Amino acid sequence: MPVNTTHAEYDATLPLWQRMRTVMAGEDAVKAAGELYLPKLDSQTDAEYQGYKLRAAFFNATARTAEGFVGLLFRRDPLVRMPGGPPVLAAALAGFVEDADLLGTPVTAYAKAVLEEVIAVGRCGTLVDWEAEAPARAYLARYGAENILNWRTERVGGRRVLVLVVLREEMALAEGDGFAAVAVEQLRVLRLETVPSPETGVPSPGRYVVEIWQRSGAAGAWAVVERRVPQRMGQALSLIPFVFHGPRNSLPAVDRPPLADVVAVNLDHYRLSADYHHGLHFTALPTAWVSGFENGSELRIGSSTAWVSEAPGAAAGFLEFTGQGLTTFERAMDRAERLLGALGSRMLAEQKRVAESAAAIDLRHSGENSVLGGMAVSVSDSLTQAVRWAVWWQGREEDTAAGAPGRSGAAVGAAAAFVSLNLDFNATAMAAAELTAMVGAWQSGAISHDTLLDALRRGELLPDGRTNVAERELLALRLVVPPAAAGVALAGV
Repeated sequence: MPVNTTHAEYDATLPLWQRMRTVMAGEDAVKAAGELYLPKLDSQTDAEYQGYKLRAAFFNATARTAEGFVGLLFRRDPLVRMPGGPPVLAAALAGFVEDADLLGTPVTAYAKAVLEEVIAVGRCGTLVDWEAEAPARAYLARYGAENILNWRTERVGGRRVLVLVVLREEMALAEGDGFAAVAVEQLRVLRLETVPSPETGVPSPGRYVVEIWQRSGAAGAWAVVERRVPQRMGQALSLIPFVFHGPRNSLPAVDRPPLADVVAVNLDHYRLSADYHHGLHFTALPTAWVSGFENGSELRIGSSTAWVSEAPGAAAGFLEFTGQGLTTFERAMDRAERLLGALGSRMLAEQKRVAESAAAIDLRHSGENSVLGGMAVSVSDSLTQAVRWAVWWQGREEDTAAGAPGRSGAAVGAAAAFVSLNLDFNATAMAAAELTAMVGAWQSGAISHDTLLDALRRGELLPDGRTNVAERELLALRLVVPPAAAGVALAGV
């Protein structure tokens, strides 16, 4: 089979990914798809269909829902922690946090891009690679769901691991005077080569190999143009440093996109809108009619003209729509909009006009928060795996040289690295009674001062950017300088 052979799950899910991408892109992309999402009416000409499609309104609830989810998950910045170490390692890891992909993207922004992909299509992947030239460090490369063509797992050394991943890439090559560029497709094949043990015949952990495949022409055969064995401290890697990101787990199997149901209802709403506006176009304006007038008579409409006919029984009037046919479409569209709100987007649902307690709000949104919480935990876990791979690869000291991090991140030093997304989605400040109880618990010695400050921060009483040390320094300053004196000093400044 050729190298560009796609996985069976890829083939089955690709139409859904394309539909998700189109709907997320908005009205222009949906209408450009034409009859794929808005079929023609019976006996409708091309010109009539263009008008039918143009009159339709696409209400992009899907994109608004995705933006709302990302906003809730990034209401607070992710927590990114790196291990300590020698100054050289610490400097390299600090550079990695500020530029995770060698394109100027910080780890927090990279996490947001991964989350947007997971919400949009339910899948993406991260390849951890090494840049040999300056700055000579590990970095992350993100691949969309459509670019992860094939994968395979096998049991090696007592556990199931990736042994093959095929990634599609595009390279922009300049041509002519350099102002124009042509896209060249290539495939990056990640293999785990295993060698059977001479004694037992059981495959032992092998080595990680990277192959670059390109076509010989526009439609030529694929051929290997580059092959290399990435190493760490002179040793080949024993696992493929590729991590899958999904809404429920980080397994290679394709997961269902979180917004698949929202997209289905969104497209149904679009078709209802097309039929509704099509009906309005032909029934909303009154149509004049006459009987008993000579053929070819010029009849103008307006208050300054009159229609006169000497024929007996001549009549004139207007045809106006008085039925309830369009009301059916209106009710169906309202129902679709309510269903969109129920499927996950509370910013689209009609807000209640009565006062609610914080507990009632939490209960009403518990279903949505469980979905968001599951995505946050899953993406946090997969991002942690990717970051631990980078930390393990970056570490050149003996204390971080034991083994590859794998799924558990068990390597010394790398295990201290993690990425944790926000799990607090409700912007509700801590109640006075809860604040009193927390302070009382601290005063009685039941909790530490750091625990109290962390609780105040979660309760929206302390800013996220202020550390516990900075808060103690402010408290110490307040004890040294009385508030009134501090106010006078600041006024003098």
